[in-house]
Amino acid sequence: MSRATPELLEREATRLLNSIEGAELTRKQRLEIPQQTIPAQDPVERRSNMSEVTLGYTEAQARLEAARCLQCKNAVCVEGCPVGVDIPSFIQAIEDGRYAEAIAIIHRTNILPAICGRVCPQENQCQATCTVGKVHKDPLKAVSIGRLERFVADYERSTQGSGVPEVKPETGKRVAVIGSGPASITVAADLRREGHAVTILEAFHRPGGVMVYGIPEFRLPKAIVEDEIHTLERMGVEIRTNFLVGRTRRLHDLFDKDGYDAVFIGSGAGLPKFLGIEGENLVGVFSANEFLTRSNLMKAYDREHAETPIFQPRKVAVFGGGNVAMDAARTAVRLEAEEVNVIYRRTRTEMPARAEEVDNAEEEGVRFHFLRSPKRILGNEDERVVGVECLAYELGEPDDSGRRRPVPIPGSETVIEVDTALVSIGNDSHPLITQTTPELETNKWGNILTDENGKTSMDRVYAGGDIVLGAATVILAMGEGRKAAASIHELLTSDSDDSA
Repeated sequence: MSRATPELLEREATRLLNSIEGAELTRKQRLEIPQQTIPAQDPVERRSNMSEVTLGYTEAQARLEAARCLQCKNAVCVEGCPVGVDIPSFIQAIEDGRYAEAIAIIHRTNILPAICGRVCPQENQCQATCTVGKVHKDPLKAVSIGRLERFVADYERSTQGSGVPEVKPETGKRVAVIGSGPASITVAADLRREGHAVTILEAFHRPGGVMVYGIPEFRLPKAIVEDEIHTLERMGVEIRTNFLVGRTRRLHDLFDKDGYDAVFIGSGAGLPKFLGIEGENLVGVFSANEFLTRSNLMKAYDREHAETPIFQPRKVAVFGGGNVAMDAARTAVRLEAEEVNVIYRRTRTEMPARAEEVDNAEEEGVRFHFLRSPKRILGNEDERVVGVECLAYELGEPDDSGRRRPVPIPGSETVIEVDTALVSIGNDSHPLITQTTPELETNKWGNILTDENGKTSMDRVYAGGDIVLGAATVILAMGEGRKAAASIHELLTSDSDDSA
């Protein structure tokens, strides 16, 4: 798949923008504007670096893409946004060149636009309902809302830096937030804005949650996450790292010994699942979580400077078809693996990974083996991986997820020669907090149960994000955090009223 160069994309966008500048565009004219392709690094060049793959819209491209928006009165796109961003208004501001106003509109409900604009699956959320996509009878031709969000967020960072939200007078109330992923960041920001004292308790040595340890640099530069964390600190949020709730402190201690008035649990779902097949204990088998954490959080890919080792892959098999599987496969490419294979038991159509990420992986040379699933991992006399035996599948009737169920074909075994296997079939919630706090009710998967406002079975304890939803998106986690923050604020305000 060939890509136009960034220079060519910019020239064409500038030409088209000049041709419509100042005109009152009709609905038909807006629908005739071509969707703007986001500039990206050359696939061959990016295989050997960790720099961000997509370069972001230029100003001409952003204004042209914004001009595709029909400004629908019913704003169905907003209904698809978990945090309710006023999408038509910020897009209109971009079309008019009012970028500061555009980012201000987004910031009313989304404090992480530079992150959401990069990693959230807008094609399944706000863009899925876009009228432009429906008119073209192709959802992929919807207005590129996420890329426009990224454009104005990056514009703000490059021209004026991230601003500090206004904080109301101190209330004297204290809230502990467990974890520092997107749900926790949202809760911390919303409650701090209201004047409550907020402390984030992070188990790792660096804050940021899955955005730091899970998502690679080439998809989400860590400098952007660090900027958001620094914004929290400038607001007055305290961040304590290497603090493992359940070990450093039990949940009850946060109330009884530390005097917090409320607690939010946003500890994520970081316990990897395995297949339970023969050979998973061989040398060379890793969870994608461990592989990515070593590379992303500890920068083990920088072999000259990092103190954390990482296995040197030669021929790799990745089991799974989600975004984490794509991240693992593309990281292996950048670690100079000779061959990277993704093994997935359904077809490309059923893959949960974003289509853009699958396209990028293909451009970078990743091989896909559809309708295949590992039956066993093969090892040598030294107990090291030498191959994976796969069974072929065909698609049957749809299962509970709505996807056609993969049905094994007896006698169809084949072997792929590999020395590394990365298991990426999902995660469970880490049980430490729930094991040390039996009052917290969970479901059969270990996810914490909450009501519609994020309230758990324990008094003054709330939860949100992956620890509640299972594996979810950044923006969905933020939506959960926003609901919980509103509920916590109401609780703390009620406390103040009662003591008045």
